[in-house]
Amino acid sequence: MASALFMEFVDSTALSTALPALSVAFGTDPIHLKLALTSYILALAVLAPASGWVADRFGPRRVFLVAMSVFLLSSVLCGFSRTLPQLVLFRTLQGLGGALMTPVGRLIVVGTAPREKLVSALSWFTMPALVGPLVGPPLAGLILGVADWPWIFFINVPVGLLGMLAVARFVPELPQPHPGPFDWKGYALAAVCITLLMGTAETVGVELVPASLQLAMAAVAVFTLGWFVRHALRAERPVLDLRLLKQATYRASTVGGGLVRMGLGATPFLLPLMLQVGLGWGPFEAGLVTIGTGLGAMSCKPLAPWVIRRVGFRTTLIGSNLAAAVMTALPALFRDSTPVPLIVGTLFVGGFVRSLQFTAINAVAYADITPEAVSRASTLAVVTQQMALSVGISFGALMLHVARGSGDLPLTPDRFLLPFVAVGVVSSLAGPLFHRLPEDAGSRIGGRAAR
Repeated sequence: MASALFMEFVDSTALSTALPALSVAFGTDPIHLKLALTSYILALAVLAPASGWVADRFGPRRVFLVAMSVFLLSSVLCGFSRTLPQLVLFRTLQGLGGALMTPVGRLIVVGTAPREKLVSALSWFTMPALVGPLVGPPLAGLILGVADWPWIFFINVPVGLLGMLAVARFVPELPQPHPGPFDWKGYALAAVCITLLMGTAETVGVELVPASLQLAMAAVAVFTLGWFVRHALRAERPVLDLRLLKQATYRASTVGGGLVRMGLGATPFLLPLMLQVGLGWGPFEAGLVTIGTGLGAMSCKPLAPWVIRRVGFRTTLIGSNLAAAVMTALPALFRDSTPVPLIVGTLFVGGFVRSLQFTAINAVAYADITPEAVSRASTLAVVTQQMALSVGISFGALMLHVARGSGDLPLTPDRFLLPFVAVGVVSSLAGPLFHRLPEDAGSRIGGRAAR
C-alpha cells in the first residue's frame, strides 16, 4: 500500500526541486509555478470527498489499483507537457488518481490493523513515504544534471508498475457494507466550496485575477460552506460527515493537523527556491542538502510509538508542535555564510520532530472512531489535509510576494525571512487545540493512560 505514497512523495518533492528549471523551460516566474503544485492538490481535495463511498461501493483494492493506473498515465502526460497550462492540466489529472490512492490506502491499513497496534501500523505504513522526500530532491538534481525535466515524471512508471504488482499480489479483498445512495447534493456543495476557497487562496496577492473577482469567489465560497455544513449535519449519510468532529481526539487531529500541514505545504515550495534562487545553489546540491529532512523523518519512525507510549498523545503533540513550529521557521536565517553542516542538521531535526508530530496526529484521529466510521473519518481527514497543504503553499507564496515588494525585486535570502517565520507561526496555532485534549487521550491505541 505504501508504494503509492512513495510514488506520490517522490513526484512532489522532485517537482519542487525542479521549479527553477521549469521556470526557465516555460519562461515564467518561479512563484507562478506554484500552480503546478496546487493544481494537483486542488484536484485531490475536490475528488477526495467521494473516495470513501467509492471504496465502500466498489472495493478498496480495486479502487486503489485503478487510481494507481490513472496516476501513472497522467505522470507520462506531464512529462510531455510543453507549456505551463498543459502541465497544470495533467497535474490535475494526477490529482484525480491521488485522490483515491491516499484515503483508500489509509482505509485499508486502519481497517485491518489491530487497534492496539494502530500506532505502529501507521508509523511503518508511512515509512516508504518518507523515503520519497529523501530520494526525490537528489534524484531530481541528478536528472536535471544529465537529462531534462520530463524524466522527473517518467521515473514514476517503474515505481508505479512494481507497486501495482505488489498490491495485486499481497493486498486482500476487503468486503464492505453497501454505503447506500451517494450524497450528490453534499458532494456538489463540497466541490464548489473547496474549489472556490482554494482558488481564492491561490490568486490572492499575485494579480492573476481582478480583486473584485477574488471577493466574489470568497463570498460564494463562504455561502456555499454554510449551506454544506447545514446539509451535512442533517443528512443521514453525508459525503463528509462533520459529526465526527464531536470527538475531541478526531477534532484535534483534523483541525490542529490542518494548521500544522500549512507549514508542511509551504516548506517544499519555499526551501528549493531559497537554496537555488536565493543562495544560488545548483539543483543537485540543493537536493543533497534536503536529504537531512528525510533522514530525520525516517530516524524518528521506529521511535515514535515508544515516545507516545511513554508520555502519551497529549504531551507528544504539544511538545512536537512547539518544536516543529520553531524548526519550520529556522530556514529564514540561512545565508551564504551559513555552514552546510548546520543547514543539514537543522533540516534533520526539523524532519525528526515533524515526523513525530504527524505520527501522533494521524494515529490519535482514529482513537475513538468506531470501525464502521473509519472510511468516513479517513475521507474527511484527507480532504482537510489536502486543503491545508494547498493553502499553505499559497500562503507561503503570498508572504514571499509581500516580502519581495513591488517591481519584482530579486529573490535574495532576506526576502525569505517573512515567509518562513509566518508559516512557523501558523503551525504553532495548533498548540492550544492539543492542550485541550484529556491526559489519557488515545490510551486505547497505544497512548499512556492518565495516572
